[in-house]
Amino acid sequence: MKASDSLLLAVSSGALILFMSVHGSAQTSKLKPSPTPPPEPKTEGQEPPVRVFTEEVRLPITATDAYGHYDPSLEVDDVMVLEDGEAQQIKSVRHIPANVILVLDTGGDANGLGGMSKKTSTTRAVGLKIVARLREGDRIALLQSSGRAELLQPWTDDLDRVVHVLTTKLFAGKRSRIFETMTRAAQLLSQQPEGSRHVVLVTDGVETPGGKVDLDEALKQVLAARATVHVISYTTFVRQKSDKQPPSVEVGQRPTSSDPITAGDPTLPPGVTRSPSFGVSIRFDPAMRRVRKIYEADTKKSEKWLTELAEETGGRIFLPKSTEEMIAQSEEVAREIGAEYVVTYRPTRSLATAKPGEYRKVEVASRRVGLYLRSRRGYVAAPE
Repeated sequence: MKASDSLLLAVSSGALILFMSVHGSAQTSKLKPSPTPPPEPKTEGQEPPVRVFTEEVRLPITATDAYGHYDPSLEVDDVMVLEDGEAQQIKSVRHIPANVILVLDTGGDANGLGGMSKKTSTTRAVGLKIVARLREGDRIALLQSSGRAELLQPWTDDLDRVVHVLTTKLFAGKRSRIFETMTRAAQLLSQQPEGSRHVVLVTDGVETPGGKVDLDEALKQVLAARATVHVISYTTFVRQKSDKQPPSVEVGQRPTSSDPITAGDPTLPPGVTRSPSFGVSIRFDPAMRRVRKIYEADTKKSEKWLTELAEETGGRIFLPKSTEEMIAQSEEVAREIGAEYVVTYRPTRSLATAKPGEYRKVEVASRRVGLYLRSRRGYVAAPE
């Protein structure tokens, strides 16, 4: 092919589209003859490009048995895929290395005043447990949501390096920019081949006011990245009352300084009295209670969109009630990542004819007894 020829390769909504453009009659006469495509409108002085479309949808599917264990024997005949209710012909089923982005929310820990709150130490432990359970060949990137979206570790397959970064570079902050961090995760995923893409969110989903990215934009970006989203949520955990918080009502001996007679007794050492008095003290901080109430309401809202995001993308949300439960569920997330296959098929309705923003519903079903499949609900056939 000569310099005047151009070859363009583009990826759009799970489709691999190849455009070949040949200019000049001298060059076209040297190519092997092929069927003449329908004429297209052309501008004066330009010949219309010849376009050849090769389309392929790559659909991530989690395959497990009745006990939730990874099924290592999935085959093409085991899977049925429906796109907008129409059965599709599957070309291949593959188990490939995963590309995983850990999004660790360490900002806004003080939101939990008056009760349980996020803990950076727990978030770090969750991240370390997931990394320890990834397979050889998996690639990982690490993002921290604090005062800003911070890339702590670019894409790497060196898991020891990721462990070092988690141990030394993860710190708590006053603010959380979780929406901005989610959009950054979507951008990073575009650097990796489509297929087994994963986002793991460890967060309460509460954004500190004043951010530049809103929830709708963050969700749009993540969904467009065609990744499976797994959520380990703090929302249920932080709505519990902390056993370590001092009670609002206290009963006990009053300090001697509150009694002017006892406090001025020169025959006794400071802080000692012959006739101690007792009383009841009540702590009442309406400002702190208002902040806590607003925070709990925000976590209820975030739990809804986090759940919807996980289910839409074929992932799961975990709602632990304790630190131990949260760390244990991180192992389940790692198993979910390892249990994912990539199913490819050529859609019966051409992607080239899709309208901008067109959404296609996807359903998967098992053809084998004892096999359980889960996937995303659909995909955008043509981005706007």
